[in-house]
Amino acid sequence: MGYSRNLLPDPLPTGEALDGMLAGIGCAVAATPLRDANIEDALIGAVAAGMEYDDLRRLGLAVQWIGAHARAINVDRLARAVPGLPGVRSRACWAAVARWQSADRRWARLAVLPDAAELLRTGNAFHMRRRGADPRFAGTGFQVPAGSLRDRPGDVLPAADLARWHHGYFHRILLGPSYRADMWAIAERERTLGASALARRAYGSFATAWQVRQDMALLHDGRPHRSPADAG
Repeated sequence: MGYSRNLLPDPLPTGEALDGMLAGIGCAVAATPLRDANIEDALIGAVAAGMEYDDLRRLGLAVQWIGAHARAINVDRLARAVPGLPGVRSRACWAAVARWQSADRRWARLAVLPDAAELLRTGNAFHMRRRGADPRFAGTGFQVPAGSLRDRPGDVLPAADLARWHHGYFHRILLGPSYRADMWAIAERERTLGASALARRAYGSFATAWQVRQDMALLHDGRPHRSPADAG
């Protein structure tokens, strides 16, 4: 069977599986961590849980994580995947996140999506008048009353600790937030994984996965390399 590139996890992570992924990317969740969980899968699942099923705890963790680690997010993956989400409210939340992160031009492709939504299904306007807007979403079409989403830095690991904990995050800091970085991290853990499987796991292209495999073979062939000058 030929390689077919996916954009979204199927199914979206929910419940205990989602909590394990959130714990795996360094969120303070009482769950067994899924080590090296895919970062975008966890964030997409948490936003969907909050926007489609009113799970403000998980949504709050996703927003907290984005605020702390936005530079390590593969925004190209989100720009490809988010328009395919079935939930209008989830897409609106991601558009508002893109406007919040507008200083980083990578988010511009998501910022063009409609972002008009209210966080709370009942009483949102009342709470907006009473408490004002969450400053992270002020000026966007996403109406989030202040205090509705928990904003506590201690709920997510800081960058230095997360780089030690999460292999993929470490490689994103080293190589940039890319499919190649994720593929390299996965390939180092699973040396026998073929290029097609590697590409699917990282949601990237077969060509990138094949090149990562070639580069890894080049660097890990076990033979020291000497220049002609060393031979003398």
